[in-house]
Amino acid sequence: MSVTIRPARTSDVKDIRKIIDAYAAPGRMLEKETVTLFESVQEFVVAVDGDEVVGCGALHVLWEDLAEVRSVAIVENRHKTGIGHLIMETIIERAKNLGVKRIFCLTFQTEFFGKHGFEVIEGTPVEPEVYQQLLRSYDAGVAEFLDLESVKPITLGNTRMLKIL
Repeated sequence: MSVTIRPARTSDVKDIRKIIDAYAAPGRMLEKETVTLFESVQEFVVAVDGDEVVGCGALHVLWEDLAEVRSVAIVENRHKTGIGHLIMETIIERAKNLGVKRIFCLTFQTEFFGKHGFEVIEGTPVEPEVYQQLLRSYDAGVAEFLDLESVKPITLGNTRMLKIL
């Protein structure tokens, strides 16, 4: 396997879009609008084999010490090859370099994230003052983290998990 992980480029967005769509269509991942992918391309890393993008994942900062892992996905024919783990290692390292102390995910893939030290959470593990500030965000990831009723229909069946760095 000659896969490398690198920061995503705008030219990768069409490939990221295809990978995410393959999971979003059957409801295994939250859908992302193309404009959102372009707006957040700097948050993404991609796994590349030659010229082919074979996986992606993103780190989105929510607060001073908190970030969300988003859109970790691998092309179907490359599952169980370690690419997802390489992406997660890169995302975790990015979080540490940014000074983030906790990373959150909303996932159906609890076993995969559990292998990376994520644990299932209940409630919202932030102080009341931070909670009040986070309520002001328009970001859906923040609403997911806060477990707000407004996002329940789109997150049904997903598990909220947290990793302390």
